[in-house]
Amino acid sequence: MPPVAHRPSALAWQVFRGSDAVRRGLLTPHQLRSSVWVRLRHDVYADARLERDHGLACRAVALRMPLGAVIAGPSAAYLHGVEHAADFRDDVHVIAPPATGLRSQRGLRVHTTLLRQPSDVAAPGQSGAQLGRGPVPSLLRVPPGGIRTEDGLPFGVPSSSLVPTSPGHLPAEDGPALGAHSASLVPTSPGHLPAEDGPALGAHSASLVPTPPGRVPAENGLKLRPAGTPRSDPTVAAWETAAWLEPVRAVGIVDALLTRGLTTREALGTIATHNGARPGGKRARWVFGLVDPGAQSPPESHLRVRLVLAGLPRPVPQHPVRLPSGLVLHPDLAWPEFRVAAEYDGQWHADRDQLHRDRQRLNQLVAAGWLVLHVTSRRLHQDFAAVVREVRSALASRGWRG
Repeated sequence: MPPVAHRPSALAWQVFRGSDAVRRGLLTPHQLRSSVWVRLRHDVYADARLERDHGLACRAVALRMPLGAVIAGPSAAYLHGVEHAADFRDDVHVIAPPATGLRSQRGLRVHTTLLRQPSDVAAPGQSGAQLGRGPVPSLLRVPPGGIRTEDGLPFGVPSSSLVPTSPGHLPAEDGPALGAHSASLVPTSPGHLPAEDGPALGAHSASLVPTPPGRVPAENGLKLRPAGTPRSDPTVAAWETAAWLEPVRAVGIVDALLTRGLTTREALGTIATHNGARPGGKRARWVFGLVDPGAQSPPESHLRVRLVLAGLPRPVPQHPVRLPSGLVLHPDLAWPEFRVAAEYDGQWHADRDQLHRDRQRLNQLVAAGWLVLHVTSRRLHQDFAAVVREVRSALASRGWRG
């Protein structure tokens, strides 16, 4: 007989340990198998109405992370707002001290290198003095310095020391800070990767994770916990991403962190200098040399980097071109010296009004003496060699002698 759908209010919109829900009498093992729940990992379930994105994947992992582990790299970038950094099926990247015994498994990539973040690597709005003195392992730094929960609470500070500041804010019990983002990890439906039946991720007996930030009142004996997933700060996440991922994807993520003002070129240069001898250090420095805060979208970043890796001169994203009329246009990529531009035509150009405005703008560029090339998503991914030949030919026609 199919399981009867039963969704207790205490579990609505939650990510939770199945064993906790059964032990507290909220669900039976049979009810856990109903369609109102989705199994994300071993003993980790979620309300099936939650959006299945990478944020839910991070929440599922964080629910069983051992103390001292943090979400890192592209997963941390996602939690900082770079939504294209990872999706539902991508591995969640975690840094954990070797002593925790946490190991990689399906849907989880564990790194053990402790990145050192120097005191003068400051996030925008912070000074070096705020970050402390001397190099400190980023996993061990108490904020403000690198690891911060989403509600601003330091990760690693015993939650029993928290004092409520208002009647609606209750102290949390001991345990790791858990995620407040909505997203997913490994679905069990056909066509998706099945969740593994492997060992628990850590020794913590984590409880239910509320979706809204802040703290919620206890219900049916459920434990209270601060909302927020411990993760690398944006500069550290950028270094980890550059060191771990393939260059084109990494540049797109780091570009977005720069564009959003979450880190700076200066901070990236400093952290690269202080970690050059670490595994991935040389690669990270090289990737940082390719990034540009002027990028407006991941495909533009990918196109720019692929053209450079193909041996073409580096284009300028969103270069201002002032027309005789006084109008200033910003082509996606430009080689101002040669008056050549490349425009990426993405899926949003199905909007007929937008397409009309883009074509009018580009006609004005051509009338001003610019040679404009168009690159579609299909050509970027399926015919890139021809794109390189066309850009090379256009630059050569304007005097480039590469």
